[in-house]
Amino acid sequence: MAAVSLTPRALYEEVAELLRQRIFSRELEPGSWIDELKLAEEYGISRTPLREALKVLATEGLVTMKVRRGAYVTEVNEKDLTDVYHLLSLLESDAAAMVATHASAAQIKLLQDLHHQLEKATANRERFFRINEEFHMHLLEIADNRWAVQMVADLRKVMKLNRHNSLLKIGRLEESLAEHRALMEALASRDAALALQRMREHFVNGLGAAA
Repeated sequence: MAAVSLTPRALYEEVAELLRQRIFSRELEPGSWIDELKLAEEYGISRTPLREALKVLATEGLVTMKVRRGAYVTEVNEKDLTDVYHLLSLLESDAAAMVATHASAAQIKLLQDLHHQLEKATANRERFFRINEEFHMHLLEIADNRWAVQMVADLRKVMKLNRHNSLLKIGRLEESLAEHRALMEALASRDAALALQRMREHFVNGLGAAA
Protein backbone atom coordinates (compact mmCIF):
# COMPACT_ATOMS: atom_id res chain seq x y z
CA MET A 1 0.00 0.00 0.00
CA ALA A 2 1.28 3.49 -0.86
CA ALA A 3 2.46 5.67 2.01
CA VAL A 4 -0.21 8.03 3.37
CA SER A 5 0.65 11.73 3.49
CA LEU A 6 -0.13 13.18 6.92
CA THR A 7 -1.18 16.80 7.54
CA PRO A 8 0.61 19.17 9.95
CA ARG A 9 -2.03 18.87 12.72
CA ALA A 10 -1.25 16.71 15.76
CA LEU A 11 0.02 13.44 14.35
CA TYR A 12 -2.02 11.18 16.63
CA GLU A 13 -5.22 13.07 15.67
CA GLU A 14 -4.52 12.54 12.00
CA VAL A 15 -3.82 8.87 12.57
CA ALA A 16 -7.00 8.55 14.65
CA GLU A 17 -9.04 9.99 11.78
CA LEU A 18 -7.43 7.66 9.24
CA LEU A 19 -8.22 4.66 11.43
CA ARG A 20 -11.72 5.94 12.17
CA GLN A 21 -12.53 6.03 8.47
CA ARG A 22 -11.09 2.55 7.94
CA ILE A 23 -13.34 1.28 10.73
CA PHE A 24 -16.43 3.00 9.32
CA SER A 25 -15.72 1.64 5.83
CA ARG A 26 -15.29 -1.90 7.27
CA GLU A 27 -11.69 -2.09 6.02
CA LEU A 28 -11.04 -2.79 9.69
CA GLU A 29 -13.96 -5.02 10.65
CA PRO A 30 -15.63 -5.26 14.07
CA GLY A 31 -13.78 -7.76 16.22
CA SER A 32 -10.59 -7.62 14.16
CA TRP A 33 -7.18 -7.22 15.80
CA ILE A 34 -5.34 -4.00 14.98
CA ASP A 35 -1.77 -4.75 13.92
CA GLU A 36 0.15 -1.82 15.41
CA LEU A 37 3.50 -2.72 13.82
CA LYS A 38 2.00 -3.04 10.36
CA LEU A 39 0.08 0.25 10.64
CA ALA A 40 3.08 2.14 12.02
CA GLU A 41 5.14 0.92 9.08
CA GLU A 42 2.36 1.74 6.60
CA TYR A 43 2.02 5.31 7.90
CA GLY A 44 5.77 5.80 8.35
CA ILE A 45 5.45 6.69 12.04
CA SER A 46 6.57 5.33 15.40
CA ARG A 47 4.20 3.33 17.58
CA THR A 48 3.84 6.20 20.06
CA PRO A 49 1.45 8.41 18.01
CA LEU A 50 -0.34 5.26 16.84
CA ARG A 51 -0.98 4.19 20.42
CA GLU A 52 -2.19 7.71 21.27
CA ALA A 53 -4.57 7.50 18.31
CA LEU A 54 -5.87 4.15 19.55
CA LYS A 55 -6.51 5.68 22.98
CA VAL A 56 -8.64 8.36 21.31
CA LEU A 57 -10.63 5.73 19.45
CA ALA A 58 -11.01 3.74 22.65
CA THR A 59 -12.59 6.72 24.43
CA GLU A 60 -15.03 7.00 21.49
CA GLY A 61 -15.94 3.34 21.84
CA LEU A 62 -14.63 2.36 18.41
CA VAL A 63 -11.65 0.41 19.73
CA THR A 64 -11.42 -1.99 22.67
CA MET A 65 -8.09 -2.36 24.45
CA LYS A 66 -7.42 -5.84 25.83
CA VAL A 67 -4.67 -6.50 28.40
CA ARG A 68 -1.64 -8.20 26.83
CA ARG A 69 -3.60 -8.71 23.61
CA GLY A 70 -3.63 -5.23 22.09
CA ALA A 71 -6.36 -3.23 20.37
CA TYR A 72 -9.42 -4.60 18.61
CA VAL A 73 -12.18 -2.93 16.62
CA THR A 74 -15.20 -2.89 18.92
CA GLU A 75 -17.98 -5.39 18.30
CA VAL A 76 -21.40 -3.96 19.11
CA ASN A 77 -23.69 -6.49 20.75
CA GLU A 78 -27.46 -6.24 21.15
CA LYS A 79 -27.28 -4.62 24.59
CA ASP A 80 -24.71 -2.06 23.38
CA LEU A 81 -26.99 -1.14 20.51
CA THR A 82 -30.06 -0.88 22.74
CA ASP A 83 -28.16 1.33 25.19
CA VAL A 84 -26.83 3.61 22.44
CA TYR A 85 -30.24 4.06 20.82
CA HIS A 86 -31.83 4.70 24.23
CA LEU A 87 -29.40 7.51 25.01
CA LEU A 88 -29.66 8.98 21.52
CA SER A 89 -33.44 8.94 21.81
CA LEU A 90 -33.33 10.82 25.12
CA LEU A 91 -30.81 13.41 23.99
CA GLU A 92 -32.12 14.03 20.50
CA SER A 93 -35.82 14.08 21.41
CA ASP A 94 -35.05 16.67 24.08
CA ALA A 95 -33.12 18.66 21.47
CA ALA A 96 -36.03 18.41 19.02
CA ALA A 97 -38.42 19.87 21.60
CA MET A 98 -35.95 22.67 22.30
CA VAL A 99 -35.56 23.46 18.59
CA ALA A 100 -39.32 23.51 18.04
CA THR A 101 -39.65 26.04 20.86
CA HIS A 102 -36.60 28.26 20.47
CA ALA A 103 -35.10 27.98 16.96
CA SER A 104 -35.12 31.02 14.70
CA ALA A 105 -36.85 30.97 11.33
CA ALA A 106 -33.42 30.81 9.67
CA GLN A 107 -32.45 27.78 11.75
CA ILE A 108 -35.67 25.96 10.88
CA LYS A 109 -35.01 26.75 7.21
CA LEU A 110 -31.52 25.25 7.51
CA LEU A 111 -33.05 22.00 8.76
CA GLN A 112 -35.67 22.12 6.00
CA ASP A 113 -32.94 22.58 3.40
CA LEU A 114 -31.04 19.58 4.78
CA HIS A 115 -34.24 17.56 4.76
CA HIS A 116 -34.83 18.45 1.10
CA GLN A 117 -31.28 17.27 0.32
CA LEU A 118 -32.08 14.04 2.15
CA GLU A 119 -35.22 13.55 0.04
CA LYS A 120 -33.06 13.72 -3.09
CA ALA A 121 -30.32 11.42 -1.81
CA THR A 122 -32.17 8.09 -1.62
CA ALA A 123 -30.41 6.73 -4.72
CA ASN A 124 -26.99 7.26 -3.11
CA ARG A 125 -26.92 5.60 0.29
CA GLU A 126 -23.54 6.94 1.39
CA ARG A 127 -24.73 10.48 0.60
CA PHE A 128 -27.97 9.74 2.46
CA PHE A 129 -25.99 8.58 5.51
CA ARG A 130 -23.86 11.73 5.44
CA ILE A 131 -26.75 14.18 5.10
CA ASN A 132 -28.80 12.27 7.67
CA GLU A 133 -26.02 12.62 10.23
CA GLU A 134 -25.52 16.27 9.29
CA PHE A 135 -29.24 16.91 9.89
CA HIS A 136 -29.16 15.31 13.33
CA MET A 137 -25.98 17.11 14.39
CA HIS A 138 -27.27 20.49 13.17
CA LEU A 139 -30.42 19.94 15.20
CA LEU A 140 -28.27 19.31 18.29
CA GLU A 141 -26.19 22.41 17.60
CA ILE A 142 -29.32 24.57 17.22
CA ALA A 143 -30.56 23.24 20.57
CA ASP A 144 -27.32 24.75 21.91
CA ASN A 145 -26.18 22.25 24.53
CA ARG A 146 -22.52 21.57 23.83
CA TRP A 147 -22.42 18.60 26.20
CA ALA A 148 -25.28 16.94 24.36
CA VAL A 149 -23.53 17.63 21.04
CA GLN A 150 -20.35 15.96 22.30
CA MET A 151 -22.19 12.94 23.72
CA VAL A 152 -24.30 12.42 20.60
CA ALA A 153 -21.25 12.73 18.33
CA ASP A 154 -19.52 9.90 20.22
CA LEU A 155 -22.66 7.74 20.40
CA ARG A 156 -23.21 8.12 16.66
CA LYS A 157 -19.68 6.87 16.01
CA VAL A 158 -20.52 3.68 17.88
CA MET A 159 -23.86 3.43 16.04
CA LYS A 160 -21.98 3.49 12.73
CA LEU A 161 -20.40 0.17 13.65
CA ASN A 162 -23.83 -1.34 13.07
CA ARG A 163 -24.95 0.86 10.19
CA HIS A 164 -25.14 -1.96 7.65
CA ASN A 165 -27.77 -3.69 9.78
CA SER A 166 -30.10 -0.69 10.01
CA LEU A 167 -30.59 1.77 7.16
CA LEU A 168 -29.41 -0.82 4.65
CA LYS A 169 -32.31 -3.11 5.48
CA ILE A 170 -34.89 -3.21 2.70
CA GLY A 171 -37.40 -0.42 3.16
CA ARG A 172 -35.74 1.13 6.22
CA LEU A 173 -34.23 4.08 4.35
CA GLU A 174 -37.67 5.05 3.01
CA GLU A 175 -39.22 4.63 6.47
CA SER A 176 -36.49 6.77 8.00
CA LEU A 177 -37.14 9.47 5.43
CA ALA A 178 -40.87 9.44 6.21
CA GLU A 179 -40.04 9.81 9.91
CA HIS A 180 -37.80 12.78 9.12
CA ARG A 181 -40.64 14.30 7.12
CA ALA A 182 -43.02 13.96 10.08
CA LEU A 183 -40.38 15.42 12.42
CA MET A 184 -39.87 18.42 10.14
CA GLU A 185 -43.61 19.06 10.14
CA ALA A 186 -43.59 19.14 13.94
CA LEU A 187 -40.57 21.44 14.05
CA ALA A 188 -42.00 23.82 11.45
CA SER A 189 -45.31 23.99 13.33
CA ARG A 190 -43.42 24.73 16.58
CA ASP A 191 -45.03 21.79 18.35
CA ALA A 192 -42.45 20.79 20.96
CA ALA A 193 -44.37 17.81 22.36
CA LEU A 194 -44.98 16.38 18.90
CA ALA A 195 -41.35 16.96 17.84
CA LEU A 196 -40.18 15.10 20.95
CA GLN A 197 -42.59 12.22 20.27
CA ARG A 198 -41.63 11.89 16.62
CA MET A 199 -37.91 11.89 17.36
CA ARG A 200 -38.42 9.14 19.95
CA GLU A 201 -40.44 7.11 17.44
CA HIS A 202 -37.64 7.59 14.91
CA PHE A 203 -35.14 5.94 17.27
CA VAL A 204 -37.53 3.17 18.35
CA ASN A 205 -38.02 2.26 14.69
CA GLY A 206 -34.30 2.61 13.98
CA LEU A 207 -33.44 0.20 16.79
CA GLY A 208 -36.02 -2.26 15.51
CA ALA A 209 -34.35 -2.22 12.10
CA ALA A 210 -30.84 -2.44 13.55
CA ALA A 211 -31.50 -5.41 15.82
